[in-house]
Formats: sequence, structure tokens, C-alpha cells
Amino acid sequence: MDKLVYTAATGLRARMAAQAAIANNMANASTTGFRADRVVFDQITMSGPTPALAARSPTSEEVTDADRSPGAVQQTGRPLDVAITGRDAWLAVQAPDGSEAYTRRGDLQVTESGTLQTGDGFLVMGQSGPITLPPYRSLSIANDGTISIVPAAGGEPQVVDRLKLANTRGSDTVKGMDNLLRVRGGGALPADLDAQLTAGSLEGSNVNMTQALVDMIENQRSYEMTASLMKSAKDMDESGASLMRLPT
Repeated sequence: MDKLVYTAATGLRARMAAQAAIANNMANASTTGFRADRVVFDQITMSGPTPALAARSPTSEEVTDADRSPGAVQQTGRPLDVAITGRDAWLAVQAPDGSEAYTRRGDLQVTESGTLQTGDGFLVMGQSGPITLPPYRSLSIANDGTISIVPAAGGEPQVVDRLKLANTRGSDTVKGMDNLLRVRGGGALPADLDAQLTAGSLEGSNVNMTQALVDMIENQRSYEMTASLMKSAKDMDESGASLMRLPT
């Protein structure tokens, strides 16, 4: 069979992966702090002793990064909701494997044990590890991330910790399937003491639904065009076989 069918198959695989990424973006269009995935297509150049290899250019695809542009900010008035200012500052959290990761999701909540976590269940990091709050009557978060509480017994407000905000500018970071940002190769980013946030607000997803729909339609058309190449390869293979068939 003509090698065209293998080249077309790589294109189909790439388009299916792109469709999955687009569908994931659309499904998270209303997820707080979500960053849209970016799929990059590339052409693989083949070389070797056979000249015919130069005519074959398989397709590769990879979700290389996420759109880092900020999403729309909406005021909620809830003391535990925070929206991080700018595009390079991220909130540090503890990933399931114990490593440090970063998110833009600011719908914080306090568990029964007093630990502070994001809406999707990741522990929020402070100046010396995950933040644990004592019983309190009221709570406030300043623009620099400082957390103050009025104790349950009453009295003056007390500073208990400060949210760790890190800046990704100049660092090699990559987004994972859990929507968390990590330093490529491991490690942690230093705290950015100049980073700011807005309490009582939430940053929404940065997915552009109109653009996502356009991307889905274009990707579907490309899939259909690539599928037609496989049919053409089949037709050429059958034509070649008929020429070689001996008369009975």
C-alpha cells in the first residue's frame, strides 16, 4: 500500500488530539481561573538512504502551553475570593504529589480542620507551607495577600499568614492536565512580594467561546480533508493492484 496512508494517519491523529484540546477548553469556559490550552502542529522532516523518504512529511501535535492572558474579573463580595492582578503572578498551591504548583483559581475556602484550599481542593501555600487558620470570627485578605482574622473569642485583628504569590516571568513553566502550572523539570518559584490581588473578586476563564467554535469547525474540515487522502491512497492501491493482476 502507498505510504501516503501512513502520512495521512498522522494527520488524523493530530486533528483528533486538537479536537480533544478544543473540547476541553469549551468545557472549562466557566471554570474559575482556567487557562485555555494551545495545540501546536509541526511537520516532521524525514531523511535516509531512500530518496522517497524526503517526500513524506508526517504531522506531529503537542499541547505546548496555555494562553496566559487574564480572564474577566467579577466582583463577588466574598472575603475568601481573590483575583490576582496582571498575567504573570500566580497563587502557589500544593500539588497532590506534595510539590509546589501554581494556579489562578481564587475561590478559596476553609476546611473543617482549618486548612485553606482552592475550589478544586488544592492546599494554598503561605510563607512557610500550607496555610492553616485558627478559629476566627471574621477574615480579610489584603491586596498583598496578607491574611488577617478576628479570633473567635474576639479582640483585635491578627495577621496569621500571607498567600504566596509567585511571578512566572523569565521562568520555564508548563501547564499540566490538572490546570496547574509547574516549573519545567521541577523546582519552585520564589515569592513575588510586589504581586497584588483584589479581594472579594474572582477571575473567570480566559476561553473565548467564539474563537473556540471557529477553531472546532476549522479542525473538523481539516480532519475531513485528511480522511479523503486516505481514500485516495486506497484508490491508488487498488488501481495498482488491478494493473498487476494476471488475466485468467
